Amino acid sequence: MNASPPPVFPDQRLAAGVSRLASRYRGQFSAETIQRVVIDSYDRLAQPARVRGHLVVLAERLATERLDALAHVEEQPDVGLPRVLFVCAHNAGRSQMAAALLAHRAAGQVVVSSAGTHPASDVEPAVVQVLTEAGLNLGDAFPKPLTEEVVQAADVVITMGCGDACPVVPGRRYLDWPISDPEGAPITVVRDIRDEIDARITDLLDSLPHA
Repeated sequence: MNASPPPVFPDQRLAAGVSRLASRYRGQFSAETIQRVVIDSYDRLAQPARVRGHLVVLAERLATERLDALAHVEEQPDVGLPRVLFVCAHNAGRSQMAAALLAHRAAGQVVVSSAGTHPASDVEPAVVQVLTEAGLNLGDAFPKPLTEEVVQAADVVITMGCGDACPVVPGRRYLDWPISDPEGAPITVVRDIRDEIDARITDLLDSLPHA
């Protein structure tokens, strides 16, 4: 029987990430599944990217999030912490602010994700600034494409201006937050958007189990 041909990576540095993830998910996912998710994550991130120097690292991080979500769906979808997904068009403004604020306020009691239907290449600088002012560091945050695994794993999907492109999966709780887009807005307006999102986070936390 002939051996399977080695995978064709768009960047050979991805092979090291596949190896790390294969060890992490040994017994859960096959090497072929991990390779597919890593390569697909790289390809999705490469589409809007202006600078590709960090794509290999980001692809591994995105693949990890997707594999964690897939493991949750396949193993115990009704067990564990509540999982909240924020979705906007570019994952560069509103959904990034909401995810950062919820993660901060929930203090490890909620699994938080964010994604964009048409992700930008970078997080909006004004968003980084107003979160820093509030004592939050976006750190390694980056715009991520919306993927099926993350939607399937979510208990609550909160849409923020992505229109008809927002995902609809039966059995999920859906909320739509009609919040202004901070892109290109004056910093005072972006601060107001941050504060509006934070107020909604308070109400959301009150409605989540175990939060």
